[in-house]
Amino acid sequence: MADSEVYLPGPHCALLSCGSSESAAQPDWFDPGWWGDQATPVSEGGRGGAWFIHQHEGDWVLRHYRRGGLPAKVSQRSYLFVSERRCRSFAEFRLLRQLQALGLPVPEPVAAFYCKRAPWLYQAAILVRRIPGAEPLPASDRLREDGLWQQVGQMIRRFHDAGLDHVDLNVDNILVAGNRVYLIDFDRCRLHEPGTGNGWRERNLGRLKRSVEKRCQSLPEAQRERLWQCLRAAYAG
Repeated sequence: MADSEVYLPGPHCALLSCGSSESAAQPDWFDPGWWGDQATPVSEGGRGGAWFIHQHEGDWVLRHYRRGGLPAKVSQRSYLFVSERRCRSFAEFRLLRQLQALGLPVPEPVAAFYCKRAPWLYQAAILVRRIPGAEPLPASDRLREDGLWQQVGQMIRRFHDAGLDHVDLNVDNILVAGNRVYLIDFDRCRLHEPGTGNGWRERNLGRLKRSVEKRCQSLPEAQRERLWQCLRAAYAG
């Protein structure tokens, strides 16, 4: 573990935070009810379970890890506990730190948390800093601009060149803030070693293309396809 990380173990829970003003992080921070009126549900994208937290050090985003599809019918929030290193919140926190160190446009991690609900099950959550003025790609007032889609293509290429396999690359995980674009939500994502095959890159882009078709319905089909080609051309360089 890096010296700048603070790890607070407990009998059933554990918390990881950056060694800064957030070193006083506490489990209550991961309960939106504890924040009262300072917590506002995020209404766009994802499966729910995310809140904007308004506090004196600047806004944060709190996200609870939730299942989708058929597994959610059994349990929405519980996951099999294998090891602390593989807990989803801790893994994403540390991946964000790596991506930050590479100079990639990601939100700054604040703290990560997990709590065991049984010897073999746990629930998890993460806090990251909110990117000021950011909104999902489909909601951006720049959505019809060729330049925005070119920026997105170039950004994705930067992440791919760094080896980042984003397993849930979709338009709601691409944020636009003014003239900058960011990538978010790195649950289950990983960095590939140099020389790894490129099949994962096309899987990422295929998933993104499907989300463009589904979530950018405000664009006429022909315009949607043209903008997608702008993205692909910029990605190709």
